[in-house]
Amino acid sequence: MGSALAQKFAQEGLEVVLVDQEQRFLDRGLSNIQATLQEGIERRLFTEAQVQEILRRIHCTTDKTHLASCDLVIEAIFEDFGAKTGLFRELSGILSRETLVATNTSSFSVTELAEAYAHPENFLGLHYFYHAAKNRLVEIIPGEKTAPETLQAARRFAELTGKDPILCRDRYGFAVNRFFVPWLNEAVRLLEEGVADTATIDAVCMKTFGIGMGPFALMNATGVPVAYHAQKTLEAFGDFYRVAALLEKQAQSGQPWEIGAVAEDTLDEATAGAIRERMLGTVFLVCSQILEEQVCTAAELNRGARIGLRWRKGPVEMMQALGEGEVARLIRRITDRYGVNFPGSVGESFWHMEFVELHRNPPLATILINRPEDLNALNPTVMHQLKQRFEEAAADSAIETIILTGAGKAFVAGADIKFFLDHMKRGTLEEIQAFTEFGQTVFKKIDACPKRVVALVNGLALGGGLELALCADVILAVPEARMAFPETGLGIYPGLGGTYRTRQRIGRGLTKFMIYTGKMLSAEEAREIGLIDGLVERAALFDLRTGTAPLPDLPPRPERSPRWQALESFFDRHTVDQLIGGECRPGDLSEAEMEKLIQTVQRKAPIALNIAERLIEEGTGPEAELEHLRTIFATEDALLGLSSMGKSVTFQGK
Repeated sequence: MGSALAQKFAQEGLEVVLVDQEQRFLDRGLSNIQATLQEGIERRLFTEAQVQEILRRIHCTTDKTHLASCDLVIEAIFEDFGAKTGLFRELSGILSRETLVATNTSSFSVTELAEAYAHPENFLGLHYFYHAAKNRLVEIIPGEKTAPETLQAARRFAELTGKDPILCRDRYGFAVNRFFVPWLNEAVRLLEEGVADTATIDAVCMKTFGIGMGPFALMNATGVPVAYHAQKTLEAFGDFYRVAALLEKQAQSGQPWEIGAVAEDTLDEATAGAIRERMLGTVFLVCSQILEEQVCTAAELNRGARIGLRWRKGPVEMMQALGEGEVARLIRRITDRYGVNFPGSVGESFWHMEFVELHRNPPLATILINRPEDLNALNPTVMHQLKQRFEEAAADSAIETIILTGAGKAFVAGADIKFFLDHMKRGTLEEIQAFTEFGQTVFKKIDACPKRVVALVNGLALGGGLELALCADVILAVPEARMAFPETGLGIYPGLGGTYRTRQRIGRGLTKFMIYTGKMLSAEEAREIGLIDGLVERAALFDLRTGTAPLPDLPPRPERSPRWQALESFFDRHTVDQLIGGECRPGDLSEAEMEKLIQTVQRKAPIALNIAERLIEEGTGPEAELEHLRTIFATEDALLGLSSMGKSVTFQGK
């Protein structure tokens, strides 16, 4: 874990001191880092030069006194309470009073560990997940004596290092391990009872929870003793959490689980059903206890499973889908079996998830779309919450400026494709119409707000996300941000004002260029054409959002380069039919560039292109986009495009 964290922090541009007891452990850790980075080169995530720069930032030593120069020290040693507290006592004599200290414990109490450190106000938990260089989740756990400034610094650090944080109360296991480890333990109990073998239990769990590895394969990957020790800590919660005898035996043997192969068509449905009910009941019981104890919010609990464990659906989503009656039945089977009290937090009111947050720091208010597990995609729930939060901010007389931004690596990556597909397949296109009409009313409120509205684009802004940003008075973006209208490549067109507000910002020709080609613009390219107003460094995002740093002065809009002028003129002069037919003159473009653009447009959905052209040309307002929604979503091209995200398709114009 320590080497993976060092790699991640170095990747984000930080200088890292990696400390271990012996040089051989450091060598092994560095070798693991190099191997992972080499994989990144092979996948074209890094260049050789970037890898060398990352490695240069990692400073390995066996001398703990080198930590004295660090602003933050993260302990990531093995899960032994005595070893951890001994280390913190030693660090108390090395680190300055200002240094922040975090424990990566997965199960121990942060408050209890902090007692061993001289400055508990500077101490908290930062629990990362395997593989820490790739997995974006981190649990932030303040102890009883953690200072507010320490918690704020941890939040800033998580954002700076590309992590998606969830805030947890200091309870053994925190949020994710509190339900995940009992899930592993229950799988061992099923094996112990002879219900099924390891392969069968894994297969049923993979299908039920939408995961790539079952509980036994996961224990083999992370180490069976890790699961044992984590469950042992949870025994403080009662008999239900008692370690399965077979898990203890397997951990002591030092051997992984033996897992054979199982053919899905040979699974006995009665056995599969018994496994499914036990495993779901276990998760639902523990998650209900977590919500009852207010360890974290329902949205954070769900996010922990989606991001940290890579479950296709989180436990809260699964409970919502099954309904209160079925969830209660599954939990009751577990509580009756183990003599556990039925939790008092089962029901829709406990499963409500807030995805849009309003943070007031007068005269600034920040609206944060916090759904990073789905790249902050817009669906009816998010849109309704956005409306509520924006109206609250707009009605507050103490607020002068409203910031719109996103959590994670996206600002808003468009509308939720699954929502569209579900209703297209059901034939309920009126739901898509209603969602889009409602979305337009929300965006119109934002556009017309007399207060200053600033879009702080922290990452991907695609389709509906870019349309949301265009409602703001000012658009600022980090250099890594990317923006595009991919709709015509999906068989549809922008329906939340993209054909109108884009033209108002950058003119008709470049609006056609963006919508016809779906080209992904860098933040710098967006600035060059006037789509955004300026750039801000990622390191400044947190302070801008929280009002601890002022918004920057806007630079004058740059003159468009000859290249952009040539593109603008080319698309202004040619109709969609001419582009599709290849009947174009290059103007100031090269023949090669013109041919490339034509080929790009020819790959888009022709019906969507023609509707987009009409809307851009007429320029009568966003409401005009609503007139063609049912037409476009009823096409075969739309169903093909939306069903084939990331794949190459051939549109038929039907």
